[in-house]
Amino acid sequence: MTYCLGIVTQEGLVMAADSRTNAGVDNVSTYKKLFDFSLPGDRVVVVCTSGNLSLTQSVISHLEQDLKNQASITLHSLASMYDLAHYVGQTLRKIHQEHAEWLRKDNVDFSGNLLLGGQIRDESPQLFLIYNQGNFIHATVETPFLQIGETKYGKPILDRTVSFNTPLNSAAKCALLSLDSTMKSNISVGPPINMVMYRKDSFEIRHRLRLPAGDPYLAKVGQEWAASLRKAFDQMPDLEWEYTN
Repeated sequence: MTYCLGIVTQEGLVMAADSRTNAGVDNVSTYKKLFDFSLPGDRVVVVCTSGNLSLTQSVISHLEQDLKNQASITLHSLASMYDLAHYVGQTLRKIHQEHAEWLRKDNVDFSGNLLLGGQIRDESPQLFLIYNQGNFIHATVETPFLQIGETKYGKPILDRTVSFNTPLNSAAKCALLSLDSTMKSNISVGPPINMVMYRKDSFEIRHRLRLPAGDPYLAKVGQEWAASLRKAFDQMPDLEWEYTN
């Protein structure tokens, strides 16, 4: 399983992903799921992946090969983030269609979703969720975060804390707590955690973080968050029961 998320605010963008992949309890591996395709000074482009590993690896390899071969359409040649989302979506759909029918015969789930975030000059930072079929949605001022993979455990803190006006550093902290909550409830999501924080109009990612298993800061965040939740719970008023004879 996988958990990736992105948060876009008035100050910039945060994207984060775990690195655990499993095909059963006896086959757990670590694979990178956050990829930086930025062209410093011109654009910032970050992709996160979830779903079938062979599908998402093929998509990332295709994007890399297009850049290496200087294809006419690449992540560095298109003029808007919308065009990038369309190009990545078409790539995902093409690779899926090439293999899905054959894998379906063996009951293999050959599906995947992607997050695409970044900024191109003359645009504001943007965040997209690209579906297996190649279509996509984008984050808005009203809903400034998007998730893929195992989303349910990490969503409550995002719903309660994140808005478009949230300071960028606070959004990054919330993203990490969202991942921590997910790892606590689902052992198929786990470190290393990869995160990037991008400040609007800088056109360069200057803040990166990789937190491996056993990292002291990651452990401290989990412990202090759990303690804070217990304290808040203990301070909640008791129920006002209606007594009957």
